[in-house]
Amino acid sequence: MALSTRSRTILTLYSARDSVHCHRIRLILAAKGVSYDLVLVDPAKPPEDLIDLNPTQSLPTLVDRDLVLYETSVVAEYLDERYPHPPLMPIDPLSRARLRLAIVRMERDWLPLAEQCAGSGKNSEAARKRLREALMGSLPLFKAAKFFLNPEMSLADCALAPLIWRLQSLGVSLPREAQAIHDYGDRIFRNPGFTRSLTPDEKLLRD
Repeated sequence: MALSTRSRTILTLYSARDSVHCHRIRLILAAKGVSYDLVLVDPAKPPEDLIDLNPTQSLPTLVDRDLVLYETSVVAEYLDERYPHPPLMPIDPLSRARLRLAIVRMERDWLPLAEQCAGSGKNSEAARKRLREALMGSLPLFKAAKFFLNPEMSLADCALAPLIWRLQSLGVSLPREAQAIHDYGDRIFRNPGFTRSLTPDEKLLRD
């Protein structure tokens, strides 16, 4: 993950204080070394300018001059193409397709379970169990390369690392056999770029 202090342009990112989806975009921006204005938003009380910009009022919302984007996957791919260095997807089509499928799986299966874990009661406990099982079932993928299915950091890691960062706060404990997942997280978490991607609220999610 490269982290540049040189300002390339000024974007505006509307972000929740603690959101795996918003964190994903902030991590991409940190990896790209892009300067931007961060507007932290209470989703229950969106500011008027966000309401005017984004009819869905969803977060994250990215504003780049006259362009407004507000679907996380769309924002992620836009930033990777808009700021091509360092690239966050491999060059060859096969590897790109494999990583895109991995991201789709995270978005459809793992991230909804993480949102359910944040609740309380039987449903949240069932979600913790299912998320734990899903991660353990994917353990070989964490062992396959330095990063997720790739020797270099990619958009898949930007989607996955915020989830791994939150496991402790979500009450999802992994068994001893999951050391590869812990090692994967630590490789990303100790990078200064990851630290820059965290809001003050998110820094408190882990001991």
